[in-house]
Amino acid sequence: MSSVANADQGELGKFNALAGRFWDPRGEFRPLHLLNPVRARFVAERVTLTGARVLDVGCGGGLLCEALARAGARVTGIDLAPGMIEVARLHAAGEGLDIDYRVVAAEEVLAAEPGGFDVITCMEMLEHVPSPARMAATLAGLVRPGGAVFISTINRNLKSFLLAIVAAEYVLRLIPRGTHEYERLIRPAELARWARSAGLALRALAGIELNPLTEQCRLTRDPAVNYLSHFER
Repeated sequence: MSSVANADQGELGKFNALAGRFWDPRGEFRPLHLLNPVRARFVAERVTLTGARVLDVGCGGGLLCEALARAGARVTGIDLAPGMIEVARLHAAGEGLDIDYRVVAAEEVLAAEPGGFDVITCMEMLEHVPSPARMAATLAGLVRPGGAVFISTINRNLKSFLLAIVAAEYVLRLIPRGTHEYERLIRPAELARWARSAGLALRALAGIELNPLTEQCRLTRDPAVNYLSHFER
């Protein structure tokens, strides 16, 4: 397994530039604030978080990390955008939460602690890296045998193009233009194949439906646009 960071500097720059506004629930990251309770519940319903060692890969400003820490997990959050980690540390300190935040690549953590975590989470990140298949293998290597890996990303089809890119970025302006590139979106079958090659078995797949008008978010059986997946090593 290569220890070279599987990262796109252009993508990191986009998120680093917005780090200071990460915790503004009405700002550019509003959709993540709406999605987060659903994501956290999906994880909590499938694993025991109390005392579990959890690694959130691509943690951003720490939304999911904080939710998992409040549920009793021992959380480490990693991201290659220094601005995001700084914001995450400051917010966690203000909330009185003990979360281990690091500016480090997943590959480096894998080299130091293979199989060192009970649960791995990787939310809305896989579509931003140069090699998502290699990242899936890295995530598999980080979790202990019998442990769980949770991944959320966006499907690649006409519906997802219209809703996740055209509507979200250009019409409703829910997120900054250029956040997602259609060619980088990932079909569930592709993700399942990469995971299977890395020794992960798919246990659950669910769509995430976000209504921007009512700001309601819920899980569905349709993974046509945003979706969550649970794998077991």
